[in-house]
Amino acid sequence: MTPASLLLKVYYERLHERMAERRSQLLLRIDDLLADELTTRGFGVIDAEKTAAYREACEAFLDERLEMYNPIGVQYTFGNVPSHLAAELELQLNWYDSRDEFRDLLAAARSLAADGASDEALSDLAENLICRAGAFPNRSVIAGYRAEPTLQKLPDYVVARGIEEIVCRRNMAE
Repeated sequence: MTPASLLLKVYYERLHERMAERRSQLLLRIDDLLADELTTRGFGVIDAEKTAAYREACEAFLDERLEMYNPIGVQYTFGNVPSHLAAELELQLNWYDSRDEFRDLLAAARSLAADGASDEALSDLAENLICRAGAFPNRSVIAGYRAEPTLQKLPDYVVARGIEEIVCRRNMAE
């Protein structure tokens, strides 16, 4: 396994740890972001029942992201799927295209791990990568929503913003 691959594994593990530790803060921020978006984007009148449904969707997306980053999650239970097939499937399932963002993340990981990385240094390098790149695929989600805000994209966007602000400590305000 290459130093960059190891670094990416530690990066995802650190994101999982941070999200688990800050989940209650994250949910509070998601509530605020959701209310702000529903008020300011002109989606029309959204009653309390619909607002609650969007809130539930946000929490489900947050749990999905936690599982995505989980180093011992269900995604590791099954055999490896060829990466090109997995990428094509992801593009069919997601409304955003995160290929460029992933290439940037991989380039950043390679740059940080260029001189090799001891086990002790990997944690610090992963923290640096989180500061530098944020949490994948948030940049793509945020850009896609801002280019064309829709209610369909809202839960993904709110969760991505919350993760960037609370977990990565990055300001993602427009």
